[in-house]
Amino acid sequence: MTRYIFMVFAGACSFGILSTFVKLAYREGYSAAGISFSQAFTGFLVLFVLQLLFSREKGFKGALPVLLTGVAIGLTTFFYYVSVVYIPASLAIVLLMQCTWMGILLDWVLFKKRPGWIQSFVTLLILVGTVLASGDITGNVSLKGLRYALLSAFCYAGFIVANSRIGQQMETLKKSTIIMMGSALSIFIVNAHQLVVVEHFDWGILKWALFLSLFGTIIPPVLFAKGIPKIGAGISAIVMTAELPVAVICSHIVLQEPVGWVQWVGVMIMLLAIVLLHVWKEKA
Repeated sequence: MTRYIFMVFAGACSFGILSTFVKLAYREGYSAAGISFSQAFTGFLVLFVLQLLFSREKGFKGALPVLLTGVAIGLTTFFYYVSVVYIPASLAIVLLMQCTWMGILLDWVLFKKRPGWIQSFVTLLILVGTVLASGDITGNVSLKGLRYALLSAFCYAGFIVANSRIGQQMETLKKSTIIMMGSALSIFIVNAHQLVVVEHFDWGILKWALFLSLFGTIIPPVLFAKGIPKIGAGISAIVMTAELPVAVICSHIVLQEPVGWVQWVGVMIMLLAIVLLHVWKEKA
C-alpha cells in the first residue's frame, strides 16, 4: 500500500514543479504558446508510441468525447502557463486550486447536483485560504495574470467533471493518448498565428518540451494509473493535494519568490478544505 501511495504522491509532485520550470523557460525567451504546445505534442507522441506497443485497444473508436476532455486540459495548461508570465508561480497554483469549488458549481449547474452544507463549508474555507495564500494582491500584481489563472482553474474544473463521466470503459493508455491529442490540437488552434513562426521551434525548446512532457504528461498518468486503483479514489485525491505545497516550495527555492507565514497558513487551510471534502465523499 505504501508503494502505491508514494506513486500517487510522486505524480502530484511532478505536476507541482511545472510552473517553476516554465518560468525558467521564459527567461530563455520562449512563449507560453510554444512551451505548452511542445509539451502537449511531445507527450502525445510518446503516449501514442506506447499505445501502439503495449495497448490492447487499437485505433480511436469512441474517441470524440474523450478528445473534447483533452481540449479542456489543453486550455488549462495554456492559460496556466500564460498566467505565470504575469504573476508569481506560487500565486498561480493557489488560484488554480479554485478548480475544487468550481467543479462543485459545474456539477450543480450542469447535472443538478446541489451542493450540501459540507461542500458549501469547504468552498468558504478555500476562499478564505486563497485570500491568505495570495498575499498582498492589492499592489502591483497583474489583473491579466489573475484572470488567466482563474480561467485555467475553470477549464481544469471542466476537465475534472468531464473526465469523471467520459471514457470510463476505455483503457487508461488509450484514453491518455486521446486526451493529449485533444490537448495539443486545442493549444495549436488557439495559437496557430504564433506557432507558425519558425523561431518558436528551435533545438533549445526541445529540452523544455521533453522535460515538461515527462513530468507533466507522461510520468503522472503512468503513476496514477498504477497507484490510484490500488489505494482508491478518495485517498488518491487527498494525496494529490501535495501538488499545492510542492509548487509553492519549488517556486520559493528555485525562483526565490517570497512566501510569508500568512501565505503558508492560507495554503494549509486550502489543503485542509480539500482533504475534508474528499474524506466526506469517501464516507458518503
